[in-house]
Amino acid sequence: MPKQVFNPSELPPAIGPYSWATRSGQLVFLAGTASMGPDGKLVGAGDIRKQTEVTLENLKAAVAAAGGSLADVVKTTVYLDDVANYAGMNEVYRTYFPDAPPARATLITGFVVPGILVEIEGIAVLD
Repeated sequence: MPKQVFNPSELPPAIGPYSWATRSGQLVFLAGTASMGPDGKLVGAGDIRKQTEVTLENLKAAVAAAGGSLADVVKTTVYLDDVANYAGMNEVYRTYFPDAPPARATLITGFVVPGILVEIEGIAVLD
């Protein structure tokens, strides 16, 4: 099966040479999403809960474009700007993955776009 790329219109244009989702067979690789609106502007400045919500909605849109849902996500990597945002991110994250959450790694890092507090990437397996 050839590789398929997906760039849903509800997500902002990528800020580099990448696609929001790439599917190869049953695997879908989801690019790191952040709290950006379709216009490319930051949503929820300074609010980790709002940024996590928008970030996960963007991840949901990316996996849906490839034919899946968040229930198909088997692995995520969460990037935070500050460990102080860990609890707030988890509060929202658990509402998106209430049952059998995917495996996850969480890292503290910096971001290309100023004001970003969280970024999440993932891998999904579709039937």
